[in-house]
Amino acid sequence: MGGDGGGSMELQPHTQHHIKLSEESLQKQTTTLNLGPTHPATHGVFQNIMEIDGERVLETVPTIGYIHRAFEKIAERRPYYQITPLTDRLNYCSSPINNMGWHMTIEKLLGLKLPKRVEYLRVIIMELSRIADHLVCNSVIAVDTGALTPFTYVFQYREKIYEIFEEICGSRLTTNIGRVGGFERNFTPASFAKLHDFMKTFPKVMKEFESLLNRNRVFMDRCIGAGPISAERALNYGFTGPNLRATGVDYDVRVAMPYSSYEDFDFKIPVGTVGDVYDRFMVRNGEIWESVSIIHQALEKIEKIEKEFPDQKEVFYAKEADHFHIPAKEDVYTKMEALIWHFKIIMGEIDAPAGEVYHSVEGGNGEVGYYLISDGGRTPYRLHFRRPCFIYYQAYPEMVEGGLLSDAVITLSSLNVIAGELDA
Repeated sequence: MGGDGGGSMELQPHTQHHIKLSEESLQKQTTTLNLGPTHPATHGVFQNIMEIDGERVLETVPTIGYIHRAFEKIAERRPYYQITPLTDRLNYCSSPINNMGWHMTIEKLLGLKLPKRVEYLRVIIMELSRIADHLVCNSVIAVDTGALTPFTYVFQYREKIYEIFEEICGSRLTTNIGRVGGFERNFTPASFAKLHDFMKTFPKVMKEFESLLNRNRVFMDRCIGAGPISAERALNYGFTGPNLRATGVDYDVRVAMPYSSYEDFDFKIPVGTVGDVYDRFMVRNGEIWESVSIIHQALEKIEKIEKEFPDQKEVFYAKEADHFHIPAKEDVYTKMEALIWHFKIIMGEIDAPAGEVYHSVEGGNGEVGYYLISDGGRTPYRLHFRRPCFIYYQAYPEMVEGGLLSDAVITLSSLNVIAGELDA
């Protein structure tokens, strides 16, 4: 080897320290990898113990329950009115949909029929939630394939959706939005102004998001063929939502069992073909555009109602649900009857009729359902939450075994497993 002094050094062969490897150690070895429960790639507090051969996943054992909070049993000790905040904390990326689904379950038990304006306002909130949910999922897929820019870009518009929620109910993430029979208050002019601004500016942003990823060769090579599942297997597991539609099955609760007047709207159900990461990504993108269309239709229908019936501008809940609806603050402070009703509702002194109902809505991740048994008391006798994450996450080992470790990460992202909904 040459040096500054112009000399040289001869390297001596290692002749005295040879290590004799056993035949067993020369055979192929596997590695146990602990992915989670706090690894950032899991996007939640759950764990996968993977046996890998190099970069190839041989076996996966999921572990859940790290944030199990026994919501169903807590709910059975709470008045109906106080269960809504528990539903916030299921899929907290689209909590208003959970809120609306719970309220509709109680309304089904009570036999309530809501005014059209209220149902259309609910549709707007639920579709905004769907957009926010899908933006999180698809932009995170981009991050996990190495593209950070689309994530930072569309998250600005997720914030705009949260600003609309904040204007309507005072909260952003865990919204506790709405009440049995409608909403706690009417939408303000400011909330409609923010909604119209979002609807005007968001489509351009969404087009740019798609132009960055949809036909991006690197993104396509990473996603196509990763984490596939057939329609038959998905149905066997009980898949619903975008993860099922990505396999080619066009099941959507909004169409199969319409609620909140979804039958009044014209929209398509985007479907995929092979159920891989790319199909799931494209299905969610398609649903975002359909949600934009539904919101436009809902705004037009509300405007038509208010034009034909000006008194409807102040309608934001069903009068038949007065006994579940908190009186206005100014009335509580000045009228004894309003104060009494406020106390009775908050303290859970309102009995619901005996009965057994199930109601489901199309959540961000699929069919969110509530199975309620009432014995006529102030709290549910039994309550079960149907959480789509808990159902389809069971298929995760089958979807990633035999694939690459990097594909296992983006497969998890594309399923959009939300830990709060998974554990409950």
